[in-house]
Amino acid sequence: MKSIYIVGVGLIGGSIARDIRCLNPNIKLYGIDKNEAHLETALKLGIIDEKAVLEDVVKAQVVIVAIPVDATVVLLPEILDLIPDEALVMESGSTKLEICNAVAQHPKRRNFMATHPIAGTEFSGPKAAYSGLFKGKVNIICEVEKTAFKFQKVAMAIFNIMGMQIRYMDPASHDKHIAYVSHLSHISAFMLGKTVMEKEKNERDIFDMAGSGFASTVRLAKSSPDMWAPIFQQNKANIIETLEEYIKNLKTFKNFMEANAFDAIYQDMKNTNYIKHILNGKE
Repeated sequence: MKSIYIVGVGLIGGSIARDIRCLNPNIKLYGIDKNEAHLETALKLGIIDEKAVLEDVVKAQVVIVAIPVDATVVLLPEILDLIPDEALVMESGSTKLEICNAVAQHPKRRNFMATHPIAGTEFSGPKAAYSGLFKGKVNIICEVEKTAFKFQKVAMAIFNIMGMQIRYMDPASHDKHIAYVSHLSHISAFMLGKTVMEKEKNERDIFDMAGSGFASTVRLAKSSPDMWAPIFQQNKANIIETLEEYIKNLKTFKNFMEANAFDAIYQDMKNTNYIKHILNGKE
């Protein structure tokens, strides 16, 4: 690998680029982004070596796509059209079914690997990128059997440098499960932030009372709507299902409160405490 093109030089793409630096000092990293300011910043920070445009991927050995999922669905077939036969294309979107379907019949489907590195922060842009973001994190690979083995080897070399744990899943299962453990968390944070901000219009001291618990719970509400609105759209059916279950539990909690059923509330919380054992096993 001597020429790698990063499409989208923000948090995810920029962090992948920083890790790739460790692969081989002779690798040249090119950045493609519709935001010229992001490209300039990535260049100044040393995330990329040169700016490029989409048509330049005709010279690529690896192309990594790290842009919002709606843009990925449109650009991915175009990128596969342009790349040479011996190039690998990967993307990092938080939904997989619509993206995989977009290239299912493409003549260069074997050149493509669908991945979802489950890592990130609430910040965006190249300034948010840092080396080590993905270390120890899970990377979901979908439809690996549709990627040629020689390209799988190239991808695994990159993932090993990034220090990721690999899991395999079909796109539909990925989208269903990620709706619960990621997408619902972001919706909850956005709606909590919205609720408190609306209340703060009349009660100006409310944020003075906000402690670390509120800050950690609402942290994801600082995430980019440009990235998350398309995710919610692509995974609409699964997210509605998770919201129905979440709203049901909220209503049950409210009913317990109204009925002074605090023993039931205590038992619900105690049962839910078991989640710390599940999460501790992942740390």
